Amino acid sequence: MSFRTLSLGLAVATMLGGTALPAFAQDSIYVPLFTYRTGPFAGSGTPIADGMHDYLRMLNERDGGIGGVKLALEECETGYDTKKGVECYESVKGKSPVVVNPWSTGITLPLIPRASVDKIPILSMAYGLSASARGDIFPWVFNPPATYWDGLSMIIKYIGEKEGGLDKLKGKKIGFLHLDASFGKEPIPLLQELSKELGFEVALYPVAAQDMQNQSSQWLSARRDRPDYMIMWGWGSMNGAAVKEAVRSGYPMDKFYSVWWPGEDDAKSGGAGAKGFKMLNWHAVGTNFPAIQDIQKHVVDKGFSKAPKDKVGELLYNRGVYNSLLIAEGIATAQKLTGKKAVTGEDVRRGMENIKLDPARLKELGLEGFTDQLVLSCADHNGHRAAFMQEWDGTKWVKISNPIEPMTDRVKGQLDAAAKDYAEKNAGWPKRTEACDKAS
Repeated sequence: MSFRTLSLGLAVATMLGGTALPAFAQDSIYVPLFTYRTGPFAGSGTPIADGMHDYLRMLNERDGGIGGVKLALEECETGYDTKKGVECYESVKGKSPVVVNPWSTGITLPLIPRASVDKIPILSMAYGLSASARGDIFPWVFNPPATYWDGLSMIIKYIGEKEGGLDKLKGKKIGFLHLDASFGKEPIPLLQELSKELGFEVALYPVAAQDMQNQSSQWLSARRDRPDYMIMWGWGSMNGAAVKEAVRSGYPMDKFYSVWWPGEDDAKSGGAGAKGFKMLNWHAVGTNFPAIQDIQKHVVDKGFSKAPKDKVGELLYNRGVYNSLLIAEGIATAQKLTGKKAVTGEDVRRGMENIKLDPARLKELGLEGFTDQLVLSCADHNGHRAAFMQEWDGTKWVKISNPIEPMTDRVKGQLDAAAKDYAEKNAGWPKRTEACDKAS
C-alpha cells in the first residue's frame, strides 16, 4: 500500500508510528482515490485514475474547489488487491473522507459492512454488488448508473433483438468469458436464471488472474463448444488478450460482446481483425466538451496530470471523469442541502441520494451530451440507466444503437431478493436509520 499526495489542502505532516502521513486542513474536503497504476490491471486502472484525478484537480485549479472549498486529493495504490484495498481504507478512514472509491468489486465487498459503521459512503460506479442499488437496505453504498445485472440484461436484450426476439434465443449457446474473481462472477446468477427462462445454454469460461494473458485453453474450449455468442466480463490485461485470442481463433467478432470495461488499447490488441467487437457504454469518448477542454487547459497543459495528452478523452479516461463527476455532484448537492461548505461523509451520503444530473445541469457543468440523465434517490442508489452498444471500427469506438433499457421486469425481482438475502445472511445487518430528504 502506498500513498501519493496529489493536490491542495495539505497541512503540516504529522508523525504516526515513525511514518509521515499528511494531515489535511480542516477547511478542505478530503477525497481519497483508490487506484492501481502497477501490475496486470494497470492498463485499465491507470487511465481511470488519470481521469478521476484530473477532473477534480481541474475544479481546484479553475474554481478553487467546490463551493469555495479546496479538495484534498490523495491516491492509495491497491494493485487491484483486496487486502491492500482494505488496508487503504483503514488508513484513510481516520482522515474524514467524504467518499471512498474502491475501484474493485473484490475491495468493495468487504467495505460494504464498514460503511454504515464508519459513516463513509462507498461509490462503486457501475461495479460491485448489484444488490446494493437498494438504498433502503444499503444506505451507504452507491453504484450508479447501472448494475452489472442491468448490463448483462442489456446485452442479452440486444442479442435477442438481433435474432428477431428474445424467444429466438431458445436453443442458442451463449459463452461467458469472465475473470475468475468477484467481479467476473457477479452477473452469473442472473445469466443462469435468464438461460432457464429463455431456453438458451450457458458455457462458462473462467480466466484466473494469473492466466489473463494466456487464454489459449479457454478459446480452444470455445472452438470445441462453438457458442453462438460470447459475452466477456474482463478487466486489465485480460481484455486485450481476449480480443487477440478471439481474432486468432477465428471467432466471429460481430458475435463477441463485452460489458463496459475494454478501452481503445484492448481493442487495438486484436489488430485489423478486431473490427466488429462490441461493448456497452453510457458516456461519450473524445474531448469535445467544455469541461474536458478545461481539464486540458488547467491540468494537462500545466503539467499537473500523469496522462499522456493523446490519452485524454479516451474511453477509460472519460470513465474516470464520469466517476469524479459523481463525487463532485455529491459534494455540491450536500453543500446545498446542509448550507455547509466543508461537508462530511454523512452530508455527502445525503448529497449522493439527491443527485439530479439532468440535461440542464450537464450543460451547466460543461458536459452537455456527455452522458444521459441520472437521478438518484433514497430508495434507488443506482438509477438503472440505459446504455448503448458501441462497436470497434478498426480505429475507434462507434456508437451503433439507441439506448438499451435494462430488462427491469426480469432483473428487479431477483435484485430485490438478492438484497434481502444479503441482509438476512449477515446476522444483525442494521436497518436504515438515516432519514430520507423530502426531495428524495
